Amino acid sequence: MQTTSIPPPSSRAVLRSYYCLCGDFVLVIQGKLDRLPQRQTDHAYIIRSQSGSDQPARKFKLNAEPGQKYLLRRKDGENYEMRQPFLCGRCKSTVAYQVTPPPPGSAPFLYVLKGAMTELQGRVPPDAFEGESDLDQESTI
Repeated sequence: MQTTSIPPPSSRAVLRSYYCLCGDFVLVIQGKLDRLPQRQTDHAYIIRSQSGSDQPARKFKLNAEPGQKYLLRRKDGENYEMRQPFLCGRCKSTVAYQVTPPPPGSAPFLYVLKGAMTELQGRVPPDAFEGESDLDQESTI
């Protein structure tokens, strides 16, 4: 009698590596970034880093250094958000952020900036400079 073992869904998930635009490795995650939900405010990819009542946390490892936290004033001028950025270890570009102090994953969500990473090392993703004109409308304090 031959038995076939079917691996559980979590062991079948594909791990993807992502690189900063400078070529440095910054993220490994279960699944593709472009399939994750995005924030309406800045279109950053949302990684659920802590399990919620309706969804489990996503497995990931961010290889980035914490930067200087800052307060961001929204376009409407009335709303604010405290951000803890995470920077590429090589070029110091911001690649992700969360709304609580480090380490990455200590907040319910980690946000990966759209266009800050690429799956192909040494190649700039097509969305890397998308929305650059919108940067004037938000300011840091």
